[in-house]
Amino acid sequence: MTRSVQTYHARGVSRPGGHSHIRCNTTDIRADTGSVSDGFRAGPAELLCAALAACLLKNVERFSEMLPFRYDLASVVVDAERRDDPPAMTKMHYRLELVTDEPSQRVELLRGNVCKFGTITNTLAAAVELTGEVVTRKTHEEQQELLV
Repeated sequence: MTRSVQTYHARGVSRPGGHSHIRCNTTDIRADTGSVSDGFRAGPAELLCAALAACLLKNVERFSEMLPFRYDLASVVVDAERRDDPPAMTKMHYRLELVTDEPSQRVELLRGNVCKFGTITNTLAAAVELTGEVVTRKTHEEQQELLV
């Protein structure tokens, strides 16, 4: 049995002072690659958190179509911990919030698929302590919040 292999490509260019551009597909990302963070642009650690966030959101969309699963909004927050010696990410935690009227067992089904079949989630889970939680709010709660 042959397995398909997908490939990905990114290209980065940096000037002295850590002013970098990274190109993925047709998107240019301005990145902070200076020896000291400028506190403005995303550095490699923030980009890693962003990759996990994007993976989770992509899989919510993917599995909402496959299952199907109805939702009005998905949002995610990712936090990471880094040790200094030797430098490495050690822990990552996400909080995925869904605005949905789906019952809890359907939310759990979605959560399982999102985690099990995510390229970035699987890669990171093999390298760091990856934890997460999925919380839901009902659709009418979201609408009431928007009215306030």
